[in-house]
Amino acid sequence: MLTIENVMKYKGNAEGAAAELLFSGITASVRQGERIALIGTSGQGKSTLLRVLARLDLHDGGRIALHQRSSEESDAREWRKRVCYVAQQAVMLPGSIEDNLRTASRLHGQPYDDELAGRLMGCLGLEHLDISKRAADLSGGEKQRVSLVRSMLLGSELLLLDEITASLDKNSARKVEETLDEWHQTRGTASIWVTHDLEQAQRVSDRTWFMANGTLAEDAPTDAFFEQPTTEAARSFLQLPNSTVSL
Repeated sequence: MLTIENVMKYKGNAEGAAAELLFSGITASVRQGERIALIGTSGQGKSTLLRVLARLDLHDGGRIALHQRSSEESDAREWRKRVCYVAQQAVMLPGSIEDNLRTASRLHGQPYDDELAGRLMGCLGLEHLDISKRAADLSGGEKQRVSLVRSMLLGSELLLLDEITASLDKNSARKVEETLDEWHQTRGTASIWVTHDLEQAQRVSDRTWFMANGTLAEDAPTDAFFEQPTTEAARSFLQLPNSTVSL
């Protein structure tokens, strides 16, 4: 579905004399319905990679294609509908909760599914909210979950999830995981989920991407990665005993 070939990104302005490489050589693919955990130490560019894949940031080299059509040849608005980025810090648009939930139907001229919106709100523990309430008055955790519902209503093929449960309590985070798992099972939606919670990474993914040393150091089935990573960087990250590994 999505292919990434030798993608690179500089920090700041790539034209500057002191431009510093953030990551390079990112090559991977995402199959229909695949769930991927994206992990690694802070500063590797995980969030930036998601933003690049969503066409919210420009990459400085390489190629990204959706169903074999490159990002440069695709309409950005249509791309962002099919590949949806959900930020860690939720931004509420002006107006009510309902106004926010109707964003997708308003922007893309598609029918608003009131029943689905209500069901998703209930699944995420938000059924108590008055949807006429100003979205700006919600708590941080409520904003995060409303933002997720708003994104899910787009019906995207791929959700790019940037630490979306980091600010949630344990119960709310599990509701998010369960809701997205059901969404995956019923809709076949793929996801790339950036998380620093390694237990969560194992729960929510079939495949794991591990970023280290400015590139994608490992791409493996999740069980295999956590049981026997192939690089010393990954073994150190997972705090596993040293052994003979591929360098």
